[in-house]
Amino acid sequence: MGVLSMKGGDGEHSYANNSEGQKRLASDAKPVVVETVKEMIVKTDFPGCIKVADLGCSSGENTLLVMSEIVNTIITSYQQKGKNLPEINCCLNDLPDNDFNTTFKLVPAFHKLLKMDVKGKCFISGVPGSFYSRLFPSKSLHFVHSSLCLHWLSKVPDGLEDNKKNVYLRSPCPPNVYKSYLTQFKNDFSLFLRLRADETVPNGRMALTFVGRKSLDPLSKDCFQNWSSISDSLLDLVSEGIVKESDVDSFNLPFYNPDESEVREVIESEGSFKISNFETIFGLLFSYKTGRTEVKDDDDNLDQSCRFEVIRKRASIIRSITEPMLGAHFGDAIMDRLFERYTYHLAERYDTLRNKPTVQFFVSLTRK
Repeated sequence: MGVLSMKGGDGEHSYANNSEGQKRLASDAKPVVVETVKEMIVKTDFPGCIKVADLGCSSGENTLLVMSEIVNTIITSYQQKGKNLPEINCCLNDLPDNDFNTTFKLVPAFHKLLKMDVKGKCFISGVPGSFYSRLFPSKSLHFVHSSLCLHWLSKVPDGLEDNKKNVYLRSPCPPNVYKSYLTQFKNDFSLFLRLRADETVPNGRMALTFVGRKSLDPLSKDCFQNWSSISDSLLDLVSEGIVKESDVDSFNLPFYNPDESEVREVIESEGSFKISNFETIFGLLFSYKTGRTEVKDDDDNLDQSCRFEVIRKRASIIRSITEPMLGAHFGDAIMDRLFERYTYHLAERYDTLRNKPTVQFFVSLTRK
């Protein structure tokens, strides 16, 4: 599953340079994360050592920005109560093939974001491994954070042989394809909760954000717009003789965006955590900055050059997320051509897609 890692490095198509939307979502979730950390500190009685984990940290600055907010919240909470500062262990987790080096090079900048010098008090470590496996000792974690990761499954579901010419769910597709995806999500998310329950102290907290869907219909066009364009782009390469149709038929994304009821059902049936907060965040995940100006793709007044830049940037974001998976299956040589076609399909659908909001769920959980 190493190919599920985002594209490393700091190049044009790297995740580090194409995660502005993820950064913005983390900023939107900040008030709830801060409040959740404060509650954890009080409920665990101001422990002398606090262990925090960011699961699915990927590469780049985003994970360190989140960690700085968590550490600053801890510092402030202890100072307000006149408590000695605790030791804080910040654990950054992702798959072994993740580009941890790009992140670790930013640690000096992380220390500059902190409210005070915490040398000898704050420790950062990398934890390579799947969060669908045990990662930490029993009852060692106080706070778990994960942003835009849990929609990625542990593997491609079984039983997708009938999902021809698609890389994900798309209407029309056989009902068993949707059932396979839903079953895999339920099994994976339940396992994730069970493992974190073993690792988290009583009254510890988790703050989880992941891509969801508003529609109860999993085949609604709102649910798979990015992946439909990937499918169509691959089929273009089939017609050009660059890709074999059988290779497209055998490729499926290990992804599932659940609706709210599916998320709640798994949490309640697994039983280790109580839902403290459940929010649905609507937004436009894709935008870009030119200088200090943020350009969003729902702006009705974009000129032609800005419109193309939004489309190009959106394609680069999806490339930074999917290229390792696509390259492992189809070969790296086709990537430039594939995303040329992807950019074309986005442009064709621009007026339809640009005002459709993304849906993310923010879930705050308390270990029982």
